[in-house]
Amino acid sequence: MRFPISDHCDGTRFFNPEGVRRRAGRVPLLRWMMRRNGRAKWPDHVANRGYAPPSGEVPAGHAALTFIGHSSFLLRQDGLTLLIDPVFSERCSPVQFAGPKRARAPGQTIAALPKPDAILLSHNHYDHCDIPGLRAISQRFGAVPIFAPLGNRGWLERKGLGPVTELDWWQMIAWGGAEITFTPARHFAARTPFDRNTTLWGGFFIRHGEESVYIAGDSGYTGYFRAIRERLGAPDLSLLPIGAYEPRWFMGNVHLNPADAVQAFRELGARQAVGMHFGTFQLTDEAIDAPLIDLAAAREAAGLDAARFVTLDFGETRLFDLRRG
Repeated sequence: MRFPISDHCDGTRFFNPEGVRRRAGRVPLLRWMMRRNGRAKWPDHVANRGYAPPSGEVPAGHAALTFIGHSSFLLRQDGLTLLIDPVFSERCSPVQFAGPKRARAPGQTIAALPKPDAILLSHNHYDHCDIPGLRAISQRFGAVPIFAPLGNRGWLERKGLGPVTELDWWQMIAWGGAEITFTPARHFAARTPFDRNTTLWGGFFIRHGEESVYIAGDSGYTGYFRAIRERLGAPDLSLLPIGAYEPRWFMGNVHLNPADAVQAFRELGARQAVGMHFGTFQLTDEAIDAPLIDLAAAREAAGLDAARFVTLDFGETRLFDLRRG
């Protein structure tokens, strides 16, 4: 037994306590690969507009959020700078000669970023945990603390990264003037065909002063959104995935679509939200612009003000007022 037995771990492997919501069949991956005639064609390359590097002081009660691409963000608050799932490689793959390739370059380079106080890794998938990128960050800034799910410390530190602090679902650590809680998600973890769910996955709830930011990581629709609000409170700002969702019979268990994300936003009681996990790597069947189009439709259907659930351009930094009242 490697890990504590719990409602989401048998001691060796992790699992989703809610079970499977959408039955995909006995061989879902093969079935999906054999039915790729509905796969949209993405452009080979989309140029970024170009934004100034993130800089300057962040006023108390605010968050400056920089979108690097996919699920990679720089989050700055007064006295706290965090890198979230930083991916800078050309491909999210075990090798750089095959696998999903970038349609858009990172919106900011590592050289343009300020030194992070820590890195948050939601899980070990290649589009969230980029070892060459993490090594480049370490070469640029020196050792940077990493917060990651259970099962990731040993192999990350053997690669010269970290120090790494592992967290279980609902585990909170006080660090750098903030409280960082690792939150549940409906997803899975793997880097090879042989290590599925031997490490955990999840999101992060960060309380810094009076303000809170929730980062969902990767997730399908789950009852945990309500539980997060009940246990930790309604976040002032939420980062929610909106891409890589088609076909729903296959992706629905592990990835939100925009309508799911709007529902999650409401169940969290979040004041503001930013979409992520879109427009960078073609991982699924929908078109490159479908997440933005479908998010607009989902907001309208829910009667949600567009300003409350937004997306950032690649490389853009936006200041969010998290103060209440």
